[in-house]
Amino acid sequence: MNRFRRITLATLAGGAAAAVGFKAFAQGRRHGPIDPADIDRHLDRMLKHLYVEIDATEEQKRALEPIVKQAAKDLLPMRERLHAGRRQALDLLAQERIDPAAIEALRAQQLGLADEASRRLTRAIGEAADVLTPAQRKELAAHFARRHGRWHG
Repeated sequence: MNRFRRITLATLAGGAAAAVGFKAFAQGRRHGPIDPADIDRHLDRMLKHLYVEIDATEEQKRALEPIVKQAAKDLLPMRERLHAGRRQALDLLAQERIDPAAIEALRAQQLGLADEASRRLTRAIGEAADVLTPAQRKELAAHFARRHGRWHG
């Protein structure tokens, strides 16, 4: 995989993760359930801005919206499971006696969840990349680089 493609895919992954996690940060890092309607409204705003940035066609807009929204819908329960794992870790640490086997089991469970989320993001990135032209992917990568104040190229 060439360097530009790696940068583009990493940037798209970061953007997708940011979109899914936005609501948690917007509410002071709240760890409770997120209203799916709030996620949809945020994704609609984010997509609207990105469509302008990359000069997306109507056909591309129709193709990208379900990719992004389905990925967010699929990732939302994973977020909640990650938070539950953090609470479980705190409970384990607060016990009178530490159970190394329980801590290891939780670690393995959380790693599996992270791997599942990574696979889902990778699938969404591939689907979105297939919809965009190389020039649009380059513009999207530049957009995220500007937004995050750095360029890794």
